Amino acid sequence: MKQSFFVFALLSSAFFAQAQDEITYSEHIAPIIYSKCTNCHRGGEIGPISFTSYEEVSEWAGMIKYVTQIKYMPPWPPNPEYNHFVGERVLDEEEIQMISDWVDAGTPRGDPAKEPPLPQFTSGSQVGTPDLVLSMSEQYSIEGNNRDDYRVFVLPTGFTEDTEIASIEFRPDNKRAVHHVLIAYDVSGRAAARDAQSPDVYGYPSFGDFGISEAVQLSWVYVPGISPVVYPEGIGHTIPAGADLLIQVHYAPLPTDEVDKSSVNIFFKDASDPIEREVNQGLVFPELLPNGFFDFVIRPNTKPTFTARGIVVGNQEIQNIPFDISLISVLPHSHYLGKSYEIFAVTPSLDTLNIIQIEDWDFNWQGSYTMERMLKIPAGSRLFTIASYDNTTDNPANPSNPPRTATWGDGSQDEMLVAFFYFVPYQDGDEDIDMGGGTIVSTKDVVADNGNRLLPPIPNPTRGQVELTFSLQQKESLQFELYATDGRRLQVIAGESDWPAGDHQLSFDASALPNGAYLVQMKGASYVLTQRLVVLR
Repeated sequence: MKQSFFVFALLSSAFFAQAQDEITYSEHIAPIIYSKCTNCHRGGEIGPISFTSYEEVSEWAGMIKYVTQIKYMPPWPPNPEYNHFVGERVLDEEEIQMISDWVDAGTPRGDPAKEPPLPQFTSGSQVGTPDLVLSMSEQYSIEGNNRDDYRVFVLPTGFTEDTEIASIEFRPDNKRAVHHVLIAYDVSGRAAARDAQSPDVYGYPSFGDFGISEAVQLSWVYVPGISPVVYPEGIGHTIPAGADLLIQVHYAPLPTDEVDKSSVNIFFKDASDPIEREVNQGLVFPELLPNGFFDFVIRPNTKPTFTARGIVVGNQEIQNIPFDISLISVLPHSHYLGKSYEIFAVTPSLDTLNIIQIEDWDFNWQGSYTMERMLKIPAGSRLFTIASYDNTTDNPANPSNPPRTATWGDGSQDEMLVAFFYFVPYQDGDEDIDMGGGTIVSTKDVVADNGNRLLPPIPNPTRGQVELTFSLQQKESLQFELYATDGRRLQVIAGESDWPAGDHQLSFDASALPNGAYLVQMKGASYVLTQRLVVLR
């Protein structure tokens, strides 16, 4: 009897320990997915699959295991073991293994009550209330031909004087189509003139840059899931009077025709916080190679590596940094032949300061990377930029088959070696300034959705007729649409029309919809409110 009891106790203990160690969606996987994946993988966003529930995630569990193990997803080109940046989307080895073990165990859900709530995503701004909103003057039609589309749009600022800027935030209208965005300004008028050359088509094409040499690229970029940097006290960019803001938009390949009318939020430096240190821009070009641009030749069936030494500031080539600087951000750039980047500084005492390393360059996932803390680079240091390329048939992204000689140029079959650096003169304490998560507190007391609300549909789940209830603080022009959870727009529930302030109800028939989950969106001029709808008969 004692022996039987001992065996029972041992088995019970082992079972209890196994239960305790079980990896479940609710307790272990959902926190990872919601914090690292859902921002892009939800209705209307660029991710082609929605990850907002156990059902959605478990359906694609095998694929999730595969892309996380090979570190293809979540996309984050910089090597996190080399340096860290604001907004990193990186899974550590423990999280990757946890996902793998969960999939191998059959994707157990666990207790749904322990699942964290779905994050609340901002609809108007991640930064605050903008001082100025510049919108595309018309819709741009994106052809559904499964091809990339790179387009530059010119947005006149109307600035009558030089304006100090704390932050610029790109707000995509069609989040499914907009892949990434670069931002610059132009005071020459050449961008506007180029746009005017094709009056029947909004904007103008430009693959690698803004299509004009006069464009001054700014440190802000847009990629899904990244918050724009807000410059701390005394630091910022100045945009000159009369400048045009330029946005180079990469529209992702899509199978269906789409339209986009995105906007840009601009946040001024407060009058009580004038710029004391202007953000400077430094560049690395092939002219910093031993024989300059003559060296930058990538011949067929070769995998060359180039090392540029120094930096260009203004029109001056600088081999040794003349004074202490605080590096804020860096933006390396190549085209389709690019394979890797490594950028570092060597101090006069021969210490190496890691800046960025990208071991597997992907043109489709480029961005500007802001240091978590500004990096002090002491006077006398030298900057090294090492870029590698693959002009062979082993490179699946090679735009030429068979490979052909590539030199410097703006076209997709040309190549570039360029890196942008944004910095200020060093001051004591710069290393302690947190560059991430900045917000601008507004005295206007206006929230992103202007206080408007869209309540959950009734009934939910539904068998047919659905009633939407919403409230407006003031007269608004609204449109209501229904989306699949993979981002496909299924129908327009109610076309754009004016609604007065107050509470409203709107009904539509969902009886023809198959069983499943859907997203109902209420679209205003500067925001989108979303509610989930389940059809179940």
